[in-house]
Amino acid sequence: PVARPAVVSSDREQVLALSKIRKLTGSHMIMSKSTSPHAFSVVEVDYANVDRARSTIKESWKAGEGFSLTYLPFISRAVVDALREFPHLNASIDGDNLIVHGYVDLGIAVDLDYTGLLVPVVRNADGKRIRAIAREINDLASRAHNRKLLPDEIQGGTFTISNNGSAGSVLTMPIINQPQVAILSTDAIVRKPVVVTAADGSESIAIHPVGNLAMSWDHRAFDGAYAGRFLARIKQILESQDWSAEL
Repeated sequence: PVARPAVVSSDREQVLALSKIRKLTGSHMIMSKSTSPHAFSVVEVDYANVDRARSTIKESWKAGEGFSLTYLPFISRAVVDALREFPHLNASIDGDNLIVHGYVDLGIAVDLDYTGLLVPVVRNADGKRIRAIAREINDLASRAHNRKLLPDEIQGGTFTISNNGSAGSVLTMPIINQPQVAILSTDAIVRKPVVVTAADGSESIAIHPVGNLAMSWDHRAFDGAYAGRFLARIKQILESQDWSAEL
């Protein structure tokens, strides 16, 4: 066969070489899709309870910590708590075995614009509260952008969160970070009407911050009911926990 001529830039097209990270990411994602039977589940979360806690502390938090308190640390904390009750999600597959981890090393995907993404890991996240988790996420993300992460800081996670909501996505189907068995996408939080039920059972319409949590998971490790109950538990924690007491 005749070889294709080399593509060159012109006044109508620009040829950009794929970065090393882009090529490695692509290879890893192709491998993941061919390895794991991906399934997908999603739950809608009302973040009004989280917002009440954030609103009381956000100014003093920014002044004291030097960065904003976003939704991500709350979601991360809820995920860690839920993983204790659903350990088969905090796992990896090795051949014919499911390895259930007794600790949570939480991967947080960090977008590097066109260059690609890195997934630094919050080690032993199950032993940390919101403030410690928030500080570590901010530190890891900052150093990821500055290319100052150490090699062992992007290895060995047990569960991954991909924060696509910061870019405005409302529903994302992420690809599992092998050899893990699930990955959670935090999508955009928008204000929309919701039905609010009072203590006496009466209902009303209110405008609340609402967003999706979407999860891709490996059907070899568990089934849809297990995945659904896990997401429902994260939702329950976010919507009902007394976050102010922890902050």
